[in-house]
Amino acid sequence: MLASLAIRDVVLIDRLDLSFGPGLSVLTGETGAGKSILLDSLGLACGLRAEAGMVRAGQAQASVAAGFLPPAGHPALALLEEHGIEADDLLVLRRVVQADGRSRAFVNDQPVAVGLLKRLAALLVEVQGQHDQVGLADPGSHAGLLDAFGALDGKRNAAGAAWRDWRAAERSLATAREAIAAAQRDEAFLRHAVEELTSLSPEEGEETELSRERQQLQQGERRAEQIGAALSELQPRDRRRGGPAEAMRQAARALERLPPPTNEECQPILAQLATAQDALSEAEALLERLLQEGGPDPRRLEALEERLFGLRAAARKHGVAVVELPALLEQLRDRLGALDAGTGRVAQLEQAATTARARYLQAGAALSEARRAAAGKLEKALAKELPPLKLDRARLVVEVAAREEAGWGPEGQDRVTFLVATNPGQTPGQLMKIASGGELSRLMLALKVVLAAGSPVPTLVFDEVDAGIGGATAAAVGERLERVAERLQVLVVTHSPQVAARGAAHLRVSKSVKAGRASTLVEALPKAERREELARMLAGERVTEAARAAADSLLTGGLL
Repeated sequence: MLASLAIRDVVLIDRLDLSFGPGLSVLTGETGAGKSILLDSLGLACGLRAEAGMVRAGQAQASVAAGFLPPAGHPALALLEEHGIEADDLLVLRRVVQADGRSRAFVNDQPVAVGLLKRLAALLVEVQGQHDQVGLADPGSHAGLLDAFGALDGKRNAAGAAWRDWRAAERSLATAREAIAAAQRDEAFLRHAVEELTSLSPEEGEETELSRERQQLQQGERRAEQIGAALSELQPRDRRRGGPAEAMRQAARALERLPPPTNEECQPILAQLATAQDALSEAEALLERLLQEGGPDPRRLEALEERLFGLRAAARKHGVAVVELPALLEQLRDRLGALDAGTGRVAQLEQAATTARARYLQAGAALSEARRAAAGKLEKALAKELPPLKLDRARLVVEVAAREEAGWGPEGQDRVTFLVATNPGQTPGQLMKIASGGELSRLMLALKVVLAAGSPVPTLVFDEVDAGIGGATAAAVGERLERVAERLQVLVVTHSPQVAARGAAHLRVSKSVKAGRASTLVEALPKAERREELARMLAGERVTEAARAAADSLLTGGLL
């Protein structure tokens, strides 16, 4: 419900803080006191158009903050969560208008777009005035209101679930068809790529293993090269040059040819040369064995490099890493498999979509039938409410018309519209186009009396719903407003004492002039002052005792 309204520098209002409670609150006051400014201020906080003329003369800006207490589970809370706005117990919609007409919007002091402010307000409050009705005058709300009146939530939810299942089946079918079409376009490429990769047969982690082995073989090649270089020094290819072994043999022969006694002195040298020759021969043998045993297989290195280069070339061709080639092969095989099995899969999905559509048609038909039955009951209920409201010649029609398939949705297959004919023989038409301002307000009231139990909006505001009526009709309006207020919070701007007497709270709007400036004031009336206000409304400027007695009668439930 609307808990508070804080207004700063709006037209004639300097500073005003109002509190509201549940039930029926009435606002009264003389013409021109500023009652319409209060409604305009509330509209501003609810996202209606901002104008520079709303800013009080001499001020830089105007602001209005409306505080609401939405019940648990109210749709407004879900909308707040959807937009990442923290929900407190008090939900505050605030609007600031600059003197140049520019405005800013806030929800719980967080800046928001005016569109979001308007969406939230539409869930929280509904204003029914003589000239700019919203809510019931919007045909888009009629199906939901009829469903609420007929307690059709179960059938509406079933239709919504069937709709979502059908749409999901259609999306799956469309996705499968697109996949097959794409696969068919790429079939030649797919088959060649699968054949090529299957022939290559990439394995998980193969590149790492091949690189490691290749590095080992390359290291073995370098090792063999160095061992070979060492042997080439000990065993030169040019035998004429000889090597260290031949040099030692030649040295030994030369020493052996020395005559005595010198040859005897050289025996230790000859022994050392013999030992060196033996050591050299053993070193040569060891090097030859190392070369034979540890030498790399050049054919293996060649094959390994060919495999590694082949894997990397395939990876570059398909724009993936080598490690991803096995997964790519599986993906391409799956696409080919989907192509090969696609016809059967599409047939299955087509059957599923057909079945889902049939279920939606069945659920929609059940909802339509229930709506037509509920429409008849709603028309009868409304017919009972119209005569006391001086609308005895009016006829409200609840039209349930089938939509074309393009207009079907989760709410069913119908277009529900509330139509009215205000005179006998008149063709029923849309509420906003047929009824006059006063008639429309009373028609809205009649609808609200009947539909109050299903209203998703917890607060209703009526602006002069009693315009142009009096006596028993005004009393009937007041009685119906009171009935609606048993379920919803109702605020009504009224000139009728019969309506004002029904209020659980009474606010008086007045205008004062100080230092040449007019200001609008609003005060909550205690019982004694409320009696006096009702007497003024009955008698005019000069309040008589008879008027006070009549006011007492109204306050105690008596009729004038």
